Amino acid sequence: MEPYRRTAQYHETDQMGIIHHANYVKWMEEARVAFMAATGFGYETIEAQGVVVPVIGVSVTYKKPVRFAEEFEVAVRVERYNGKILELGYTIRNRTQGTLCTVAGSKHCFLKDGRMVALKTVLPELDRVLTNLLEEGKEETDADV
Repeated sequence: MEPYRRTAQYHETDQMGIIHHANYVKWMEEARVAFMAATGFGYETIEAQGVVVPVIGVSVTYKKPVRFAEEFEVAVRVERYNGKILELGYTIRNRTQGTLCTVAGSKHCFLKDGRMVALKTVLPELDRVLTNLLEEGKEETDADV
């Protein structure tokens, strides 16, 4: 999947001239929405089936700051998936310098009518896509070792 690309905006900076830490989580969400759309299962498609995908956990480790007007990209990958819980990993990189700025993760579940569901039963096509992306990620990781 192509990384999500963006330019840091002035309104996202803090008093020190760097991007305020809370904006990284917003960027993760923007990237996640683009990632899901690229799978063919955008949030509007999933929600039309009565399924919602709440965030149940977030972790962010800041390595280097992003500053106003810098171009960056957010790569999203499936880290773990068991049919009911989806964990995504994110890396935010400065596009000009190529430096790693942030490593992050988000954890999600799938709900229908307020109850956790297995995608295999409610959206089997999405279950296959996420399972394939998980396997592809494992293969890439194994090739890097």
